[in-house]
Amino acid sequence: MLANLLLAGLTGILLVLIHPRFELVLLAPFALTPLLLALAREWRPKYRFLLGYVAGAVFWGGMCYWIRYVIAVHGGIGYAGGTAIFVVFCFTPAVNMAFFGLLAGIVIQRAYAIPILACMWVAVERIPTPFNFMWLKLGDAGINMGVPIRVAPYAGVYGLSFFFALMSAALAWVMLKRPRRDLLWLILVVVPFALPPLPDQVKSTDSAVTVQPNIPEEKDWTRTDVDTLHERLSYLSMQAYMSAPGKVSLILWPEAPAPLYYYDDPQFRDYVSRLARAMQATIVVSTVAHSVKGDPMNSAVAISPTGDIMGRYDKIYPVPFGEYVPAPFGGLAGKVTDQIGDFAPGERVSIMRGGVGTFICYESAFPQLIRQFAAAGATVYANLSNDGYFGRSAAREQHLALVRMRAVENRRYILRSTNDGITASIDPAGRVLQTLPMYVETSGRLPFSHVTSTTVYTRYGDWFAWMCVGISAVGVLLSQLPHYQKAPVANRGPKSDS
Repeated sequence: MLANLLLAGLTGILLVLIHPRFELVLLAPFALTPLLLALAREWRPKYRFLLGYVAGAVFWGGMCYWIRYVIAVHGGIGYAGGTAIFVVFCFTPAVNMAFFGLLAGIVIQRAYAIPILACMWVAVERIPTPFNFMWLKLGDAGINMGVPIRVAPYAGVYGLSFFFALMSAALAWVMLKRPRRDLLWLILVVVPFALPPLPDQVKSTDSAVTVQPNIPEEKDWTRTDVDTLHERLSYLSMQAYMSAPGKVSLILWPEAPAPLYYYDDPQFRDYVSRLARAMQATIVVSTVAHSVKGDPMNSAVAISPTGDIMGRYDKIYPVPFGEYVPAPFGGLAGKVTDQIGDFAPGERVSIMRGGVGTFICYESAFPQLIRQFAAAGATVYANLSNDGYFGRSAAREQHLALVRMRAVENRRYILRSTNDGITASIDPAGRVLQTLPMYVETSGRLPFSHVTSTTVYTRYGDWFAWMCVGISAVGVLLSQLPHYQKAPVANRGPKSDS
């Protein structure tokens, strides 16, 4: 059993190593193999569940190690309390992988196991975890792989996860010395080669000004401080606007740890309106709005070149422990934000006039949400984020990888505006065109173009992932059906003439 636990833990480690900051992406097609070997050697269901649980806990602990810092420091409960909450966190989303271990062990002896195991992995990635916490998936390791990434505009990141899991299962099959004829399922890996390559890089036709204010995460704000910040944001915007010739159609101010209340602060509203009129550009800013019931909402508002509000989007997926505290932990941990009360979630996707689809921070981890902006008519994406809570951890690079995958899935430029980095322009092939230096107050122009065409993934969403869920269910069902074999008739010899 110890050997199997070590194999399960190895899969968890490999899943960490393929993502930022290590990015040993060539390990992605083999990451699940150790766990599958352990499951093939273990016939007891409860131990298969445990093996999956171990792999999941190691993965989440190694991948999201920065959550301990966020909860301890910005949640205000210290490192002892932060560590305790973090340990509980590691074992919470790991439940999905535990069920993968339980169910994969059922079908792993079957001749059709290789594709079913790949479908099962996609299923556990797509089905929400407890608290609906989502982050990097197996397929995200392929963001820089020229051939596998071709699948993303059709099946989303889940298509890449399927092919990596398929190869992991095939390698496990070879190591288990199973029949070689079952490896014919590997013919499926030619599918990405048959798909068209991602679009070539072309010269952008437009530019946006983005401000990176580098505001401290912990600060006691006075009215004078707020007024000074308004002036500084305006100055940085104008500085970037004047830095090069050519029209600027869009100005982005990021999600920031500052009291920037468009609806509640007339002075802030006046600053933004005057700046929009002066620059003759649309300004998108992050602010706190309120629901019909009066609950706070993390929102983005767009101000037209005439200085009038022209659209608002309310964040649909608040961050667990960041913008609300899940019920079981209400008395144990504070929120990262200083906003009083839990943030209420938004209810619908909305597009700013001019075709700007704006999503906020952590929402980039939800491909099923981001595709809805392009499906509703967005021709360019803006991602307003504050990654300052992550410190100098790998979470910044991980977050950027998520945004890049969303660009590929929907074939859209994404303008990423952050408080202190990574502020970037990303093209429809997921290439990072330009970044601003991190951890400094700055501003700059980011290139982009409007794109009107839509991908298969944009139009039909997680069709592939849900198909994998269905195939997984059928595979488990078939493996449990009794198999009857007709008994052979005994050979009684030639019939006598008598």
